[in-house]
Amino acid sequence: MSDTALRNIALLIDADNTSPQAIDPVLTVMAELGQVNIRRAYGNFAKDNLAKWDRITNKFGIRPQQQFDISKGKNATDMAMTIDAIDLLYQGKVDGFGIMTSDSDFTPLVTRLRQDGILVYGFGEKKTPEAFQAVCTRFLYIDELIASNRDEAPGAPVPNKPVVGDLHELILAAYREAKRDDEGYALLQQVGQIAGNRSSFDVRNYGFKRLSDLFASLDNFKVERRDSQLYVKRLR
Repeated sequence: MSDTALRNIALLIDADNTSPQAIDPVLTVMAELGQVNIRRAYGNFAKDNLAKWDRITNKFGIRPQQQFDISKGKNATDMAMTIDAIDLLYQGKVDGFGIMTSDSDFTPLVTRLRQDGILVYGFGEKKTPEAFQAVCTRFLYIDELIASNRDEAPGAPVPNKPVVGDLHELILAAYREAKRDDEGYALLQQVGQIAGNRSSFDVRNYGFKRLSDLFASLDNFKVERRDSQLYVKRLR
């Protein structure tokens, strides 16, 4: 499915395992895929710890899906959210999903959605198990999104993180696999696609707005614009 065909998007929220503060920046990210016409939050909203969702659901047009605790130790929320996702998949009316949770129990669900060629953006805390992060098309840390949204105030500095370790190795590997011209330049978009295919990589997890910003911060890469496209070259 082409990116241009992605129009109808569903955002499913595990309210027990995410923060309502992230809704605004999450919806901004989801706009990359299309219109987020389906917005549902799942949880037992009778609990005190979910009281803040009352104001959030009204503000952002999110439909609360009340799930009472059937028995201790059993999570009816996970089951209801999974059933709804599969129902939406088989109805064939959804082109992409956003799953807000830090719970690895949703890993089989995301795996199943992606088997049908559906793009799935995951949103959760940094403690989210790697297994869940890896199966998502993109996985973004909600605390980074919240911080980035706060830093967008005029004059506020953007706290970019050092590009080291596994991230640096991922970028180098993607560049090596990309098609390069005689001068060693590779199309930035292709490098980003290769990195994304290898992992749930997203530059926003490191404080960067765009992939070009990340490469511009690297001493061992050069960014060059040609007409309307950007190219990168490794210097050493």
